[in-house]
Amino acid sequence: MTTFQRYFHTIITEGGVEAQRDGAATIEACHLLLAVAAQEGTAPQRLLAEAGLDHQGVRAALQREFEHSLNSVGVSTAAFTMPRPSPALKRPSGMGASGRQVLDRIFTGNRKKDLRPMHVLIAILRAEVGKVPRALDLTGVDRAGLLARAVEDVTNTTE
Repeated sequence: MTTFQRYFHTIITEGGVEAQRDGAATIEACHLLLAVAAQEGTAPQRLLAEAGLDHQGVRAALQREFEHSLNSVGVSTAAFTMPRPSPALKRPSGMGASGRQVLDRIFTGNRKKDLRPMHVLIAILRAEVGKVPRALDLTGVDRAGLLARAVEDVTNTTE
């Protein structure tokens, strides 16, 4: 098994754990981003951490996006206490729409033998719409700059 295959398997598995924690029925891009941020010592995790997006930072950004979305339809989370999500009884194994889009971006246009762990982060950051881009934008993260650094890392790394 290659380094990428091991990393990819870990991200999918841990993405499922994150989805289960959130009570989600499927694995979405936000769960994959949380999994990437949790993989201590990897290049994608270090790049996220440098931007202030360790696992807790990603979770906080996603929470901010949730609250912002509710506020945009007139629901204020300050007016009441939201219950924590109930964890799902079992870990989801299926990908939701945004999770499938991440997978498509990883494997489209890349040769399998050239894939690196950073390709997962690149695929997540390339989303132009959805929960992850909104969360990062609300946090003030320079997504374009982060993406450029990730692409540069892949371009300059050989394995």
